[in-house]
Amino acid sequence: MPDSIWKPHVTVAAVIENKGKFLLVREKVKGKIVFNQPAGHLDEGESLIDAVARETLEETRYRFVPTGLIGIYRFIPEESPEITYLRFSFCGNIGEWLGGVLDQGILAAEWMTLDEIKSSQSQHRSPLVMQCVNDFLNISPCSLDVISQMYA
Repeated sequence: MPDSIWKPHVTVAAVIENKGKFLLVREKVKGKIVFNQPAGHLDEGESLIDAVARETLEETRYRFVPTGLIGIYRFIPEESPEITYLRFSFCGNIGEWLGGVLDQGILAAEWMTLDEIKSSQSQHRSPLVMQCVNDFLNISPCSLDVISQMYA
């Protein structure tokens, strides 16, 4: 048996649409400015639903209430093939904007049209940004009941 067991990086992301625009974050990653959904890592002891609500608040200062699971994605970045991300993407309802300081590395939270998102693909943090928007638009989300409440 190997000394260590491979573990993916578990992340959550929020696909938030309001009045024909999607909420994205503009962030600086490794010296490059990119667009992403409000997203981040699952913290120890945290549920997936709590994580996506927390990450959205930290990165945009908007409250977010998840209502459905859009999809689960496995992503291996070309520049870091030793890392695998397992992303849980949620849709839901945007709540009040609380104002305040955005999370470290986040430059702004921006509402973008679908055309603006498509035209900025070369600036997306990963191909998952566009894939999650497309899935949101074309696939019915799963009920949050698919996530066990007892073992969340």
